[in-house]
This record gives sequence, C-alpha cells and structure tokens, in this order.
Amino acid sequence: MGRVRSIGEMRIFFTGGSGKAGRHAIPYLVEKGHRVVNGDLVPLGHPGVSDLRIDLTDAGQVFNALSAYAGFDELEPGTGVPSYDAVVHFAAIPAILVRPDNETFRVNALSTYNVIDAAVKLGISKVIFASSETTYGICFADGEAIPEYVPIDEEHPTVPHDSYAMSKVVNEATARSFQARTGIDIYGLRINNVIEPHEYGTKFPAFVADPELRRRNIFAYIDARDLGHMVDCCLHTDGLGYEVFNVSNNDTSVGITSEEVCERFYPGVERRREFGEYETFYSNDKAKRLVGFAPRHSWRHEPG
Repeated sequence: MGRVRSIGEMRIFFTGGSGKAGRHAIPYLVEKGHRVVNGDLVPLGHPGVSDLRIDLTDAGQVFNALSAYAGFDELEPGTGVPSYDAVVHFAAIPAILVRPDNETFRVNALSTYNVIDAAVKLGISKVIFASSETTYGICFADGEAIPEYVPIDEEHPTVPHDSYAMSKVVNEATARSFQARTGIDIYGLRINNVIEPHEYGTKFPAFVADPELRRRNIFAYIDARDLGHMVDCCLHTDGLGYEVFNVSNNDTSVGITSEEVCERFYPGVERRREFGEYETFYSNDKAKRLVGFAPRHSWRHEPG
C-alpha cells in the first residue's frame, strides 16, 4: 500500500465532470473538502464548483486551463496562480456508436495525451484517469466473448477489437510512459458499468429477470457514489507510481448466484478461487489492498 496523504483540501482539475460518472464524483469530492474545477464542454452547475468550457483535444487550451485561476477569489491574495494538486481525467466520448470510430479514438487518445502532458510539464504530481472495463475485450465484442479466467483481475489480457476500448488501452500505455519518464503518480481506473442511484429501480428489475443482459458488463457494476470514493482514495494515496485498478462494487448485478452465473455463462472457464454467493466477477481486490477502496453501496440494499 502507498503512503496515505493527510486529509485536507486539495485543488483538483476534473475533466468530464458533467458526465454520468463525474456528476456524482465531483459532489463527493466537494463534500470531502476539495476545491474542484470542472473542465467540460457543458457546465455541471454544482454549488462551489467552477465550470470551465474546454476542448481537451487542443493542447494549448489544456495547458492554459491547468495553469489558470480556479475562481475569482484566488485573485485576492496577490500571490499568483496556485498550482493544482491533482488532475482527474474522466472526459471522453463514452462508448462506440456515439461518434464515428476514428473520431472516438482520436478524441479519447489525444485528449488523454494532452492532459497528462500538461500535468507533468506543470509539475502536478498526481493524475487519475478513467480507463474502462472494455479494455478486457468483452463489452463491445462482435459476438460473444468470455473471460480467460474469473474473477477478472488487472493481469487479465486486454486485447479489445473496438475503437473505444482501443483508445483506453492506448491511454494506459501513454500514462505508463509518462510515469516512467517523470516518476509522478498516475493511476488508471478500469471503471465498470456506472450505475446512478435511481437506476436501481429503473434498470435492475430487467437484470434480475434476464441475467443475459449483463453478460457484456461481466455481470458487474459500480455505484457512481462509490466511484467518487475510489477517486478520493487515489487522491489520498501517494507513492504507487503507475497502477491500474478495476473499480466495481462487491456484488454482481443479477439475481442469480455467482455459482449459477458460472454454470450458465462461463462453463469451462478457469475459476481462480471460490466465489461468495453473489460475489463480483470483476475483482476489486487490488483497489482495496493498495488504496483502501471500500465500496458501501449495493442494489440489493437500496430502495428501488
């Protein structure tokens, strides 16, 4: 486990904070006392959070944004622009079939390069970026793809066939290279399917009725609020260098047991350990061990 940073306000530039994950993660960070600027194409409008409209594929805009004031109040001391303590990079075209494939790849890969490049040149010592469950090649596969083994951990091969997941694998390579050159902490979050609290009532009845609907998400999920907690854990853990983490809740997103999932959907797939009754197939053990991740939410205990 890395060094735990003392609790206190951090000055954070958060990209993509108006998206599905960010609009829950940012309020969580603000509640923990952090100063957050949201860099996005559309405003979040959260109290106490500055919104800065930015095109992350433009390196000049990124460099300028990461070396700018977070708000008018920072003009008062007369001591110049403060430095950011960390960058959290969640902005991306969020899936295939939203934009043309080549544009999805271009935007996601170039924006990540620009963000990390600017951060290291400005001396920002912590970058947390959103990778994806799709890197394992299952979510957007042409036809059915199954894991090589379960539970899937961070050592599982990442050989996707789609432009979105390819961009995420490239982003991981980019991050690793920047970290090797600079020695700063860069943590990648292989985020599973993000679920907002209201979706327990609107989506999960169908998942219970038909577990097949969750095959492409490896039968897992991450509550948006627990994702905010994971970001905060990474902010307060120093000294790990480059690491990637699966981010998921502890249980599956279907009503049948994990043993039934194995028998029905993963016959013949290597099991690397015994599973709890409803234990996730998307291992979050590394995040728990290295940064103290402790997800609290479960659709089984939420109203809906």
